[in-house]
Amino acid sequence: MTSASPLATPGATREVLKRHGFSLKKSLGQNFLVNDAVVGKILQLSEVGPDDVVLEVGPGIGTLTYALLANARAVVAVERDPSLPAVLADTLSAFWGRFALIEKDALDVTAADVAEAAVTVGAAAPGKFVANLPYAVAATVVLGCFQDMSSLGSATVMVQREVAERMAATPGTKAYGAYTVKLAMYAEPADSFSVGPGNFMPPPHVESTVLRLDRVEGPASPKAVKAACRMADAAFFARRKTIANSCKQYFASRGEGEAVERLPAMFEAAGVDPKARGEVYPPSTYLALGRAYVEGKA
Repeated sequence: MTSASPLATPGATREVLKRHGFSLKKSLGQNFLVNDAVVGKILQLSEVGPDDVVLEVGPGIGTLTYALLANARAVVAVERDPSLPAVLADTLSAFWGRFALIEKDALDVTAADVAEAAVTVGAAAPGKFVANLPYAVAATVVLGCFQDMSSLGSATVMVQREVAERMAATPGTKAYGAYTVKLAMYAEPADSFSVGPGNFMPPPHVESTVLRLDRVEGPASPKAVKAACRMADAAFFARRKTIANSCKQYFASRGEGEAVERLPAMFEAAGVDPKARGEVYPPSTYLALGRAYVEGKA
């Protein structure tokens, strides 16, 4: 069986780290994937092909990056650890002309940064996001990428199991919340698989999930989507209270009395029972609330 990445073994990873005198940084959440079969499953789930330009966040020593470059047109990676570019120049030397590295914190990277990096390797803006993400920022990065990078059609990401549950949660469940609703405005879960701690070096103290999310396209205006995300924040501001009381507290705490006054009309327009909790309503209801919010502001 052909290897997906020659770096995806404990021995190969140790050899690279030793050669470069690299020390793991717990503060950056560095846990290197050392199971080639998992890398292969990520490739299969993401459906990366020779015409794809891929965005990766947290390439580490290049374990997944190597496999992506062996299958894709080009890869744009984002890495904040200043000691890793030299490592990547070594491990990815065979593909260096198709690899662009942005040395920056992923939370500070813009769509323009990514597009400009892609140009340096003669590629268009990435259409797929594939990454073994730093767990501390995974949820924020995934939502931000879908919000800011319209070129992305899918994201196949390794995240902490609980984060994956939030991303794919259904109404009425414990994991369902404002984040779930906001992500649903841009993407929907397609498939996933579990990855245990033993597939990493060092093993993390959490279970992991690789989840694929596909972008959703709809008739909603950007203003309505933005407003729907705000209404989700308002509805879950005081999760255990009714949606009416939670929204009132949210807008009142921000000095937006006008929005508080409009809530009854917004609930009526969206078919929302003000005595119910926000957790019972699907993302489509929040989009209806967003449209009502925008129309009321006009």
